[in-house]
Amino acid sequence: MTVTPLTTAQQSAVDALVQSRRIERVPVDALRAQAFLGQATDALEELAVLTKASIRYNVAYDACHDVGEALLATYGYRTSNGAGQHEALGRFLRAVVIEPPGDSAARRFDQLRRSRNQQRYGAAPVGAADAELAAVAAHDLLQSARDLGITD
Repeated sequence: MTVTPLTTAQQSAVDALVQSRRIERVPVDALRAQAFLGQATDALEELAVLTKASIRYNVAYDACHDVGEALLATYGYRTSNGAGQHEALGRFLRAVVIEPPGDSAARRFDQLRRSRNQQRYGAAPVGAADAELAAVAAHDLLQSARDLGITD
């Protein structure tokens, strides 16, 4: 797998996440990256048959998260243990996914995360439009990961 190297600006943003202890440097793990990208692909294929907005939303969110995990493994990082791992993953996505339309999806991940938390912990309803936004974000992030050279 030939992966697009990070630009100086991307690497600086990632280094800031390491310095703030949001993520940690680990050995590159191409097999882990491929496994997570495969999970994201499988989840997105299943979206077509799901009808409940909340379930579609959660599956799409999980696919976004899996793409983020794939990118972390590809570049040799992982989120630090403890609270805030999903937020740290979102920051990593924004640092690494900088080309359209994935850049917009990377920025949307944090909004998706907050909405998912409201749904999960506050029983907030999820509408069809929110589920569709999550699905589009997941598709765009998956394509961005592939454009960066990650394969499943």
